[in-house]
Amino acid sequence: MVHRVQVREISNDEGNRLLRIVRRSSGSVVTWRRAQMVLLSAQGMDPAGIAQVTFTSPDRVRDVLHNFNADGFDSLQPKYAGGRPPGFDPGQRAEIKKIALGRPADHGLPFSTWSLSKLADFLVAEGVVEDISHEGLRVLLREQGVSFPGRQDLEDQHRP
Repeated sequence: MVHRVQVREISNDEGNRLLRIVRRSSGSVVTWRRAQMVLLSAQGMDPAGIAQVTFTSPDRVRDVLHNFNADGFDSLQPKYAGGRPPGFDPGQRAEIKKIALGRPADHGLPFSTWSLSKLADFLVAEGVVEDISHEGLRVLLREQGVSFPGRQDLEDQHRP
């Protein structure tokens, strides 16, 4: 009999901590996605369903759940060697720009426009980049001549 992979039982404090991570819109996309996977599992969703919601594979979801069960919240953080995060090579920059200028529907996604968070999630899920923050993505896109509406952009649009 195959054992269904599921996150261990989490306490109310752990559940609240996971919710805070998922609701926060800044920081590491990798941490956010991993916390989302753990939270969905705690709510009873199976790895295949979680994979569909988080744009990844069921195997990746199972790895995240196993790691959380073994190492707790430490497993949610990306493991970098330290120092400044690596920059993006010209090929990655071109691919990010191409995807940002395209439509989500071209990739089989059920929404009509990109947001920074959806684009960042997609780029990580597709393996274009290992990790990227929303602000890092905004800066990279501006350097590439692509603008996403942010608070300042929206304020500029409403000025007479």
